[in-house]
Amino acid sequence: MAERLIEANGVELCTEAFGDPRDPPILLIMGIGASMLWWEKGFCRMLADGGRFLIRYDHRDTGRSITYEPGRPGYTGDDLVADATGVLDAYEIPAAHLVGVSAGGAFAQLLALDHPDRVLSLVLISTSPALPVGRGLPPPTEEFGRFVSTSTVDWSDSDSVIDYQVDYSRVLGGARPFDEGAVRDLVRRDIERARDFASLQNHDAIPDGDRRHQPLSSIAAPTLIIHGTADPMFPVEHGEALAEEIPSARLLALEGAGHGVNRADWETIARAILEHTAAD
Repeated sequence: MAERLIEANGVELCTEAFGDPRDPPILLIMGIGASMLWWEKGFCRMLADGGRFLIRYDHRDTGRSITYEPGRPGYTGDDLVADATGVLDAYEIPAAHLVGVSAGGAFAQLLALDHPDRVLSLVLISTSPALPVGRGLPPPTEEFGRFVSTSTVDWSDSDSVIDYQVDYSRVLGGARPFDEGAVRDLVRRDIERARDFASLQNHDAIPDGDRRHQPLSSIAAPTLIIHGTADPMFPVEHGEALAEEIPSARLLALEGAGHGVNRADWETIARAILEHTAAD
């Protein structure tokens, strides 16, 4: 299906759907710093071919959704959570399975707490608990921390941005083979498609919001947690903590996988999602 611009919470967001609208719906929620292109079409088609209706969308300040002046994000983390329900409203979907990666998984957790009637189930990939838990969790790896603290990027120079994003993806990849050509092509398409790619840096300055939430133990939706054992951003203990906090959650650990949805893991992840969302 073609991309579709919708209005959600008074702003314009870009969305795209795959599959038959009569099939069980899945809303894909990407992490911050990434447009919907990072839910790659090949992966989306795997799920659609398995009998699911997929919707992916651009967060604010990514892709073709609304952008704000660089350095001045006009929204909070709570607004990004509300945008997910706004996408469902635009497609007239009362409730959906939510699949979130990284911060997108945190948004999915909060949505399940705020609007449990909108959530059929949760799949949380490479995600950390959205709320405090009863034990300390390890920080990112030294390699990841060193990259974040020492790397520079010129947001006015597309080549600089491409090189930075490719290097960042390499660090996130864990023990999986890194296809630099494929990642470079994806980043280039992302930049060419964006309204203003420089606005992406606003995601580093988004306020958390100020609403109080029930504890994660209040989540009633069936939950599948998928986490790589070599995730450099959120070590696997973050996924284990989620599995302990959310009732009846189960953890699928991907040996050697890093952060995100690597092409090498598409079949494993897609199969797990299809099995988890088989009953709605």
